[in-house]
Amino acid sequence: MIDFHFKSDFLIQNTTKYADWVNRVVDSESRITGQIDYIFCTDDYLLQLNREYLNHDTFTDIITFDYTDGQTISGDIFISTERVQENANKYKVDFLNELRRVMSHGILHLSGYKDKSEEEKELMRMKEEEKIKMFHVEP
Repeated sequence: MIDFHFKSDFLIQNTTKYADWVNRVVDSESRITGQIDYIFCTDDYLLQLNREYLNHDTFTDIITFDYTDGQTISGDIFISTERVQENANKYKVDFLNELRRVMSHGILHLSGYKDKSEEEKELMRMKEEEKIKMFHVEP
């Protein structure tokens, strides 16, 4: 099950469409959808989580807590919509496109993809692009 939670003024208008897309993203990685919670929040909210759980004192666009069991993808995916907006402006892309990139990024992490090395980052970007394109494809 995919649930959406909002800890800021931001709201997704069509959560059903987004949940269907996330299910297709999980399926495209030959995984099973477990409990996936997206929590959309502010920079300050995510900074506090980053400090408390990861000992990082930096802003970030996403923090993923992984509860995956075998092939069943589960986790809490915290996304700062303020950081997503800033990145969209910085890279001159549409906000919703950048949001989908970050949302798919969380699923890719839960599917076992990393992004520490240059090779891993390159693969992650390629997979993000692949998953973003799936948003417009109906099942």
